[in-house]
Amino acid sequence: MTNAANPARGLHHFAWRCRDAEETRHFYEDLLGLPLVHLIRLDHVPSTGEYCPYVHIFFEMTDGSCIAFFDLGDGQATAPSPNTPDWVNHIAMRMDTLEELEAMRQKLIAHGVNVLGVTDHKMCKSIYFFDPNGLRLEFAVATQTEDEARAHRESARAGLDAWTAFRRNGARAEVPA
Repeated sequence: MTNAANPARGLHHFAWRCRDAEETRHFYEDLLGLPLVHLIRLDHVPSTGEYCPYVHIFFEMTDGSCIAFFDLGDGQATAPSPNTPDWVNHIAMRMDTLEELEAMRQKLIAHGVNVLGVTDHKMCKSIYFFDPNGLRLEFAVATQTEDEARAHRESARAGLDAWTAFRRNGARAEVPA
């Protein structure tokens, strides 16, 4: 069913800079199990015409969406934002079961990856870790019922309005849970 009010049909890809395409391929394909499905190697950026030799690599998730990386050949990864805590910017990928989540947690730990969690967010349970480029990743398993999800959808706007009013009243120090 097409919803004309929402033209976004899903995530095609999320792109990030990597310091080394092969290191990134090893992590995403060999460790996380996302196959390398596409590569673009160019000397000029198609959208701007700028000269910048690069390789753009794509790793596919089971729904067809991808996480992609640019290796600009200079050994540099994306620098963290100085005004943003490192836990804020991340990409979360769905898993189907808590057993899969635990198996991935154990696999990452066995390969020397520092894993945080399993964290219970009430709507999902998840683990957090960083890839070799400093990108924070999350694997999450939905744990809420359809009724709980519906209730959250129905109350989301009111919750945002309350947050906006709170912020506009000068709140800065501590945010209510």
